Amino acid sequence: MIGSLTLDQLRVLVSIADAGSFSAAGRKLHRAQSSISQAVATLEEVQGVLLFDRSGHRPRMTEIGRVLVEQARRVLATARKFEAVAAGTRAGLEPELALAIDPLVPSGPLIESIRALNSAFPDLPVTFSTEGLGGSLRRLRSQTAALAICLLLPVVPEDIVAFPLMRTRLYAVVSRDHPLAALGRPAERDDLAPYVQLVLSDPVDSAGPDYGLVADRLWRFVDLGRRLDFLLAGFGWCRMPMHLIAGPLAAGRLALIEIAEDTNPAEGLTIYAAHLRDRAPGKAGRWLLADLRTRLAGVTRD
Repeated sequence: MIGSLTLDQLRVLVSIADAGSFSAAGRKLHRAQSSISQAVATLEEVQGVLLFDRSGHRPRMTEIGRVLVEQARRVLATARKFEAVAAGTRAGLEPELALAIDPLVPSGPLIESIRALNSAFPDLPVTFSTEGLGGSLRRLRSQTAALAICLLLPVVPEDIVAFPLMRTRLYAVVSRDHPLAALGRPAERDDLAPYVQLVLSDPVDSAGPDYGLVADRLWRFVDLGRRLDFLLAGFGWCRMPMHLIAGPLAAGRLALIEIAEDTNPAEGLTIYAAHLRDRAPGKAGRWLLADLRTRLAGVTRD
């Protein structure tokens, strides 16, 4: 009961709207027509509104009745969700699954796993956020995310359990009009140093460890999309995953460059699924982790 309102009254109201009449609603709910009429009369009396015009041969829903039917549908849907989450928790399912994703993680490989998760656990509330560099690890440690899909550099921290999922290669690239595009040989450190390097940076801990930096001037970005905009505009060079630069490369807007004695791993960076060592994921989190590991075993993404 919500104050003087009951879910049964709302079910009756919606059933009448769907079935077309009091008698049809009674048959649908396996109740006598008199019971249906009494439920409507009580609802009208308590709420102080007329839901049906009874002046004709058959009751017709009033304008306020039509509005309140839609409100009743929303309340009933919320109640069903409430019951489903409670039932899932009784069965060992976490009440919510919060995921945190690093910016370099390609979206494509995650989509099928998350779609399958929604099919396997349709009533599970899932929250999904893309974090700046280092943000996924912070979300785990603040316990606002149960599972992170992220890079862990240079090593996996002691308080984290991590499972390698895949590798993603990064390619050094510049705008076609950038001086480095016309160098004609592998770029030495002295070649790179005068130009701006566009780097992904931790928006919270700017003094944190940096990797793969060779330029004297650094412009720091939180998200890949904005960094790509500046790359295309010719403001500097950076390393990018192929799935984001394939189109501009094919169109001639970007050019790959080779870096001499490049310390960036040729096999790519490892993307992990990770959780706190003392806070293992629940049933749905374990299901998603197993699905991701199966789908992405041995994958290197260009």
